[in-house]
Amino acid sequence: MTSNSATTQHLRDLARLRRVRDRIDREYARPLDVEALARGVNMSAGHLSRQFRLAYGESPYSYLMTRRIERAMALLRRGDLSVTEVCFTVGCASLGTFSTRFTELVGVPPSVYRRQAGHATAGIPSCVAKQVTRPIRNREAAGNGHN
Repeated sequence: MTSNSATTQHLRDLARLRRVRDRIDREYARPLDVEALARGVNMSAGHLSRQFRLAYGESPYSYLMTRRIERAMALLRRGDLSVTEVCFTVGCASLGTFSTRFTELVGVPPSVYRRQAGHATAGIPSCVAKQVTRPIRNREAAGNGHN
């Protein structure tokens, strides 16, 4: 493969990875798995996972779960849904997996977050609250000294 064709292929792969990331951002509440995401861009699941991790610093599944947790945080701050309702609303099929991942990213279980969030963001516009309460993803933590 020549340098020019390698560059062209790399740019095509990056475009496909962006399509996968954009699909996750749009459809996070739907049942998504790496195989379905890979089929959507004509890649194997293994190749997609490797390339996605190289480009974005985390696996497609990790990125999907982070999106779901970010949305769950917003819903929990509203306070009108139970933790179980939030879990299923954001596309998680298992309350246990949801709670575990939520706790890993946010630092407290979803039930505790729900109780505390109303007080912590009182009087703050929702657009600002979303930014300051956003969980730190793996790739960001490594660059900021948070682990």
